[in-house]
Amino acid sequence: MKFLLFSVLFFLSSPLFAQSIPAYKNAKLPIESRVQDLLQRMTIEEKFFQLFMIPDDWSDGGAKFKNGIFGLQINRDNNANDVAAQMLNYNSSDDEKAFAAKVNAIQKYFVEQTRLGIPAIIFEEGLHGIITKGATVYPQSIALAATFDTSLMHQVAHSMGMEAKKRGIHQVLSPVINLASDVRWGRTEETYGEDPFLSSAMGLAFVSELEKMNIITTPKHFVANVGDGGRDSYPIHFDENFMNEYFYPPFKTCIKYGGSRSIMAAYNSLNGISCSMNNDLLNRKLKQEWGFKGFVISDAGGVGGANVLHNTTKDYAESSKQAINNGLDVIFQTSFEHYKLFIPPFLDGSISMKRIDDAVSRVLRAKFELGLFEHPFVEENIADTNFQPKKVALQAALESIVLLKNESTILPLNEKMKAISVIGKDAMEARLGGYSGVGNNKVNILDGIKSRTKNFATIKFAEGCGRENEEWKIVPTENLIAADASKGLSAKYFNNITLEGNVAVEKNVEQINFHYTLSSPDEKIKNDFFSARFEGQIKSPKTGSYKIGLDGNDGFRLYLDGKLLIDNWTKQTYSTRLTDFYFEANKTYHIKVEFYEPTGNAQLRLIWNVDVENNWQQKIKEAVDLVKQSDVAIVDVGITEGEFQDRALLSLPGHQEEMLEQIAATGKPVVVILSGGSAITMNSWLSKVSAVIDAWYPGEEGGNAVAAVLFGDYNPSGKLPITFPLNEGQLPLVYNHQPTGRGDDYNNSSGFPLFPFGFGLSYTTFDFSDLKMDKTTFEKTDSTTLHFNIKNTGTKDGDEVIQLYIKDMLASVARPVMELKAFNRVHLKAGETKNISFKITPQMLSMWNADGKEVIESGDFQVMIGTSSREIKLKEMIRVK
Repeated sequence: MKFLLFSVLFFLSSPLFAQSIPAYKNAKLPIESRVQDLLQRMTIEEKFFQLFMIPDDWSDGGAKFKNGIFGLQINRDNNANDVAAQMLNYNSSDDEKAFAAKVNAIQKYFVEQTRLGIPAIIFEEGLHGIITKGATVYPQSIALAATFDTSLMHQVAHSMGMEAKKRGIHQVLSPVINLASDVRWGRTEETYGEDPFLSSAMGLAFVSELEKMNIITTPKHFVANVGDGGRDSYPIHFDENFMNEYFYPPFKTCIKYGGSRSIMAAYNSLNGISCSMNNDLLNRKLKQEWGFKGFVISDAGGVGGANVLHNTTKDYAESSKQAINNGLDVIFQTSFEHYKLFIPPFLDGSISMKRIDDAVSRVLRAKFELGLFEHPFVEENIADTNFQPKKVALQAALESIVLLKNESTILPLNEKMKAISVIGKDAMEARLGGYSGVGNNKVNILDGIKSRTKNFATIKFAEGCGRENEEWKIVPTENLIAADASKGLSAKYFNNITLEGNVAVEKNVEQINFHYTLSSPDEKIKNDFFSARFEGQIKSPKTGSYKIGLDGNDGFRLYLDGKLLIDNWTKQTYSTRLTDFYFEANKTYHIKVEFYEPTGNAQLRLIWNVDVENNWQQKIKEAVDLVKQSDVAIVDVGITEGEFQDRALLSLPGHQEEMLEQIAATGKPVVVILSGGSAITMNSWLSKVSAVIDAWYPGEEGGNAVAAVLFGDYNPSGKLPITFPLNEGQLPLVYNHQPTGRGDDYNNSSGFPLFPFGFGLSYTTFDFSDLKMDKTTFEKTDSTTLHFNIKNTGTKDGDEVIQLYIKDMLASVARPVMELKAFNRVHLKAGETKNISFKITPQMLSMWNADGKEVIESGDFQVMIGTSSREIKLKEMIRVK
């Protein structure tokens, strides 16, 4: 017996047994050795699927994943029909334990049921909180940028990382470090603002903390995602120097100093080539020049987008080939079934095995670094004394709030005010912004104010007119009857614009409400040259004269009972056409709608005002009457924005501006709270109100934070990370533009902003003095340090965000009028003085010359200390020899 035991132990320790264990499963071997061993064991199908990522709720189990997968985004609704789909539906139904259990079931399948046992990467959105049930929602990214506090950003990222680890999430598709160079862009809210240095600093704090926790970060969207007119994913055409100065720095910083192991390519094209298959961008710049060792993923549907949108490939297989050959590593699609369209070039040799192996190696390396082969399952009972998400969320919200106006120091509100009116739907909605989870016990602004004032004031609320001006709605399915008596309308589609000849597709539609940008009504229909006829019966639930019509991008007609009521048979512009029609309740009327589209981007809606309560005037009156009975009015107004929701106008939508003017006309003090993630124009009402604070989307603790600022429990200290223009005609408008050949002004408006970059008021005042430099002349390889005093000259403790700007006074190429190069959030008690220092390094003085080289030129530089880009307190000249 002893001999048998000895033999077993000898065998287990022998070289023969060691050889029986695949090298890639031996944790003692170097990662590169494990990668190469696993790589040579893989079939081409297995390699492809390590380069394919999708959302999948695991509802049908894992049988289809027999060849493995790069990774999954679970609790997401996939879209099997539209290969070009870019938008995902978020479904946060699983709490922390249920999510972790699902992750473990997924990993168990991949580890035990696939041939090689390669675990999956579980990835998730994490812009300002992990998008799963029970996870904390922090202030939106633009709000986090407004804190100008990188130490706080580390805390936010750490809390997010803990919530990710508790659920088994290995990768976050964040942060967005594109520059908000035009505030009409609907995704401005997702960014860290317009400045490359601020975006780099905040992005670095975010990614370095998560990468330290061994969570893969994915800065996006490489490399710029907003084009002319502030439109999302519009093509950009910039020279290399401009890219090096503005758009590249945040990405380079996150990779070089933050350790980001993944990058997401942008949807748009750069100089005519889709970013998802741009060799110059992905191979030359990212992988060769910067030495990026991680993997590049496409945005959802981005590879197929080259075929559908950019028209630079003939089909999806060609898109796949060009993307992988030109530096993309992982294809992100919205359905498993899409793999059939992208795998052909892997199988027929169109993509070299060397390139495939390079891409797969990058993914496998990350999986080994994550420790997935040794620890594929969710670790239970993770303890961390620094994990206090609610506390962090509140502090982030407090620091992000920007005080824009405080006439006659109306704020902070005092406790002598006994009757306070709160107006606005935003005050009770607690909107969290784009890419948000549902939050935990989120506190709206109304409840925050009620809680803060429960011992001294009566709070009365009126929702006011809201953000929307609903004058009509889409005709519901239940009010339409198709030819076969089912709900909806009968539709016939033609592959021409004349409604003639053979019908290409015939089917029923539930209602007329479509917007075809990335696809067509059916795979048999040309998306850029078709016509359609919709017929059936329509009935109203009420009797009376109502408006009915069409809303869309023209080329439409409407018939009721054979009579042509709307004739707009031309392609000119987007329009809404309505006509009066007398309906008898539940009586059916024959309806026919015709539409044609000769160029693509078709949009049409059948609309009416039946059951529409357009009572905005009454809602404003109710709000005004309430204000008249109050000591002060707190009015929360907001905007509508987001992905694929760019704004042509920056004014408050609906009738909110009219509401503000009527409330201000009561003569009562009016405090305006702005809810939103971008700039708002205020010309019609700013001078009529007492105070304005920008609360952004302040996260689940936002209501408590806003109340604390309103009543002086916290002294506001946030600063604008974007420029607020006077009007849209000034756009694009950023503080760090290059000098003009003439002037900045228009003949009917100023060229300067309403609120500049870096602006934000306080309840106290600060004085700057005694600027000194260690040396004002030094070599290009040398540094110097400036010192100055800042004193809180007011009566309240508070923070000031000190901003250091530099201007190159004479250069070989035009340089920005000023550039942010450092900042420091400083807390001072009332009457306190602190000495502050900034080190001026060679990197702060570098530039890209006409030859495309980064250099430091000799000459004079102006160093400026300010509290915004327009409010400069101290200046000094330095000279580089």
